[in-house]
Amino acid sequence: MTRTKAGSPHDPRGKERFNEERATKVVASAQPDLETGIRTIRETVKTLKPRPGVYRMLDTRGDVLYVGKARSLKARVANYTQVKGLSNRLQRMVSQCRAMEIVVTNSEAEALLLEAQLIKRYRPPFNVLLRDDKSFPFILLRADHAYPRIQKHRGARKAKGNYYGPFASAGSVNKTLNALQKLFLLRSCTDSFFNNRDRPCLLYQIKRCSAPCVGRIDEAGYESLVREAKDFLGGKSSAVQQDLEKQMAKAAEDLDFETAAILRDRLRAATFIQGSQAINAAGVGDADVFALAAKGGQVGVQAFFIRGGQNWGHRTFYPRNTGDLEKAEVLSNVLLQFYEEVPPPRTILVDRELPEQELVAEALAEKAGHAVAISIPQRGDRRKLMEQAQRNAVEALDRRLAESGTKAKILRELAEFLELDEVPQRIEVYDNSHIQGAKAVGAMVVASPEGFEKGQYRKFNIKSAQTNDDFGMMREVMERRFRNLAENPDGETGKANSHETVWPDLVLIDGGKGQMSSVRDTLEEMGIEHVPLIAIAKGPHHGREGREVFHFPDGREKTLPVNSPLLFYLQTLRDEVHRYVIGAHRAKRSRAITASPLDEIPGIGPARKRALLLHFGTAGKVRAAALDDLKRAPGISEGVAQQIYDFYHAGG
Repeated sequence: MTRTKAGSPHDPRGKERFNEERATKVVASAQPDLETGIRTIRETVKTLKPRPGVYRMLDTRGDVLYVGKARSLKARVANYTQVKGLSNRLQRMVSQCRAMEIVVTNSEAEALLLEAQLIKRYRPPFNVLLRDDKSFPFILLRADHAYPRIQKHRGARKAKGNYYGPFASAGSVNKTLNALQKLFLLRSCTDSFFNNRDRPCLLYQIKRCSAPCVGRIDEAGYESLVREAKDFLGGKSSAVQQDLEKQMAKAAEDLDFETAAILRDRLRAATFIQGSQAINAAGVGDADVFALAAKGGQVGVQAFFIRGGQNWGHRTFYPRNTGDLEKAEVLSNVLLQFYEEVPPPRTILVDRELPEQELVAEALAEKAGHAVAISIPQRGDRRKLMEQAQRNAVEALDRRLAESGTKAKILRELAEFLELDEVPQRIEVYDNSHIQGAKAVGAMVVASPEGFEKGQYRKFNIKSAQTNDDFGMMREVMERRFRNLAENPDGETGKANSHETVWPDLVLIDGGKGQMSSVRDTLEEMGIEHVPLIAIAKGPHHGREGREVFHFPDGREKTLPVNSPLLFYLQTLRDEVHRYVIGAHRAKRSRAITASPLDEIPGIGPARKRALLLHFGTAGKVRAAALDDLKRAPGISEGVAQQIYDFYHAGG
């Protein structure tokens, strides 16, 4: 057991906030054993004090089984030794526990934040997990330029400016961004593009930019547009519209019809933004709305994102590992994990009372830096909004259950068609891409009963196969994928939460007999014979209308009817790996096109490379330059010049 204390700085928002270390690996039986697990927990309890904090249960490999928080670590962890009071799920967890790791925090709210952070990081199998592969998009109005840029933004909010969001999807943010450009005529180009214009670009011609780059609007006029945009996005859309209407009426009175037409188009854009709101959120202000539906052992949580009284989209989440937990506890876990990535608004509306609701609000307020209120709406617009969210949650869950039922049937048919003992839970699909052997890339995509697991995708930069040898490329991919598993068949690779510790239930190869033979022989040479293999080759017409041929390791071939749902599913798997590997190959080619021979010289960064090219003209002339010439290049010291010269004249 390892215990660390959450120390300064007093800022729970950063990962560095909690000074923690991984527990040392504990050598013990990997087989579940309830008595051994209880003994491990009792040994930990002896060292604990009644302090707030977070505990982690680890298995024999040191992988995290569960993350929990406690007001009193000693009392909470001791509960796991009372077997009769534990559910079957918790008994299974305790039976696998072989070590514990403790982090002491300064408050229970800090413990709650750290718990969500660690669940996000380790994805423990016994915690409720909010599965979401992508960060949410925002609209960013930058503040680091005299003429601020408006743009879509994902990821860490490091750039200086105003962030508006989250939006539910890239589609919703793109539509809003396009309308905002028409409404406020703000630039969307990069600074380098802006600085190098000598005439307006196409966006000015189609009335989506005011062309500040070439002086078609002065700084004061542009600043006025920026203020209007901030007001509109901040919830003052009615005031902005009224002001535009007054400006349009005045322009018409002055017979300035060109200006009036521009203002008319801007008003239409404002109307489009508000008219595209399928949900009436007027008067709600800034709020997120969460409603939960449960059916058939699954849970769906519908979220509406309301900012400034405008609906910025909605999304349904389907948390994992909900098991026998109370639905209110599931919703509480969803909120904490969701706001690990997204800044909380001041108001969060939920459809049920949460356990420790005040503590959750306190933790989110500590993270956000402002007060956060969690409440159940009882009447008025907020109640109507909640009822709509509840209907959406039920309908979305019904659709998912119908789809999962269909997919379960397809997977059963897949197991029967491929003569598998069980329905595959992890399907790995492989393909490679190259041009006459150049810039070769292999790819693996992973599918489960829940869909594509994009976090498990992997690219392989193929090195050994230098010619147009598809079979050799596939051989290299298989060797690299299964090398660690072949050496450690029990998954003891030391790489926690890695695909290299997991055996696939089915390997699907995009190719024909040759690719199948290559993969089969490669795995047999590695001593791997229990992984089911199948190769899918396009039919004689080389299109979706043709009958794909499925090649088995023993040389047999099978086909499916062209209207078979199973065929369509297998084609979807094949098309996904094809899309992924083509994208990887194109990216590699693009990098090669823009590469320079100077990139190979150690210690030569972009600035020095630019200085050398400006001074000598080409990389070839740099190679041919004498040492004294290199020393005379701007920004190149004698030491760097000697390094460049030695690189090209290593032979003397």
